[in-house]
Amino acid sequence: MDLSLNETQQLLKNSAKEFVEREAPSTTVRALDDQPGGFSQDIWRKIVQLGWTGLLIPEEYGGAGQNLTDTAVIYEEMGRGLLPSPHHSTAVLAALIILEAGNDNTKARLLPGIARGEQIFAVAATEEDYGWGGENVALPATQEGDSFILNGTKLFVPDAAVADQFIVLARTSKNLYPNEGLTLFLVDAKAPGVAVDEMNGFTGDRLTEVAFRNVRIPAANVIGEVDQAWAPLQRAVEKSTAVLCAYAVGAINAVYEMTVNYGRTRTQFGQPIGNFQRVQDHIVDIVNELDGARWTTYEALWKLDEGKAGASASVSVAKVVASEGFHNSCNASHEVHAGIGISREYPLYLYTKKARTFFHYLGSPDFHKKRLANLLNV
Repeated sequence: MDLSLNETQQLLKNSAKEFVEREAPSTTVRALDDQPGGFSQDIWRKIVQLGWTGLLIPEEYGGAGQNLTDTAVIYEEMGRGLLPSPHHSTAVLAALIILEAGNDNTKARLLPGIARGEQIFAVAATEEDYGWGGENVALPATQEGDSFILNGTKLFVPDAAVADQFIVLARTSKNLYPNEGLTLFLVDAKAPGVAVDEMNGFTGDRLTEVAFRNVRIPAANVIGEVDQAWAPLQRAVEKSTAVLCAYAVGAINAVYEMTVNYGRTRTQFGQPIGNFQRVQDHIVDIVNELDGARWTTYEALWKLDEGKAGASASVSVAKVVASEGFHNSCNASHEVHAGIGISREYPLYLYTKKARTFFHYLGSPDFHKKRLANLLNV
């Protein structure tokens, strides 16, 4: 297999790199990190103008109809600069859920608005018992006539503070197997009974609590079939996870470059600290994490795009390697940077925060190791 980028993908990557460097320097990312929502309407408008919101959406629904690897090369540059936007929640995860689970009417109703950047989506899946398995979903949706009533709370939801619509995973029936009896609902963020609050008190991205109090959802807002959400949701999450891993690849690359540059310019005992063996050891560790994340990610993307056997297992391998690699690379970089690494005036702390959120999002390494064992029947 050849995992190198083709000419079109290299052009996409170069264009994305120029955009991120121009529109999201570390000073801008740091300023947005201090603002509620961590979101820039101006940057989002420019992302839409570039057509990035329609990358994975078929042409018949107003998108570009590109594949996962095309999208991932852009995500690598997003990760390199920690570009803040609700793009993954909206144009990747939500769009893929609609494509995998929705019928033709649902796709025609929702996808063009995503492609045009008119609607921001957040996917509310996780709860107090945090996890990405069916056993972690308890929020009930009770049917009343032609509607469903949602009562409960979703936690750790990305981009909910700026979302126009939610895709909510809820339990519509109790079954022997936890992955059964789950349904996806489209919920207007301004619907009566919906409340969004920012969660505080832990390191990482701004995440939110979304509460539903007697929220009435018409049957027309069911995405897919009642009780049958798990299979299409997993297909969408798999693809979204592979794309997200490319973001981690870019972020690890930025941490590597930052660490090497610091080793060259910081002097101690009359010489650059990069001359010291222990500093070199930390940098080599980051290089190894970067290579592992890059090649496992692009192998998973290639298998998904080509419909190759073993794609699901490759996605879990990539998520384990990328999650642990991003986390470990930031730790190694802090060893080299010492005290300055935790300064808010220095960008390393932003990558460290992102690494902590990425570690668990769409499944922690432990989750994916167990998933991998099940897939391989170990």
